[in-house]
Amino acid sequence: MRIGELSERTGIACSRIRFYERIGLLKAVTRQPNGYRTYPPEAEFALDLITAAQQAGFSLDEIGTLLPPDLTCWEHGLLLDRLRQKVLEIEALEARMAQSKAHLLSLVGQIEGKPRGMDCATNARRVLTQMRKGMAAGRPPTGRSMKSKPQ
Repeated sequence: MRIGELSERTGIACSRIRFYERIGLLKAVTRQPNGYRTYPPEAEFALDLITAAQQAGFSLDEIGTLLPPDLTCWEHGLLLDRLRQKVLEIEALEARMAQSKAHLLSLVGQIEGKPRGMDCATNARRVLTQMRKGMAAGRPPTGRSMKSKPQ
């Protein structure tokens, strides 16, 4: 099939298909004597896999390591290892995001708890001073001890 048909079937723009070909994600492409690209039916499958992997959070470089050279010959163990590694990366990101959220909520609480009559600039200095003292004492911005931090 030609690129226009492949684009229509997958919903992926021709320019993106050419990009995937250029970076080596889409390998099963031949050129006709007139220069037109022709794609086998497996190209549609490959593009569906690329799209699904991107939606799952994989970068294009990571997708390149996931896709086997021949889409009919998958290395089951290797694929599972890479998928499990991605899950671990997502869990680590979730932990960092939860920590950032807790930090921000703590700041919101401290800013909202501004003593009566204190102007915003003085309150900002007060909050920053409390943060510095907590960090110097080895506590995260939420005020919890580093030792009591849940795993």
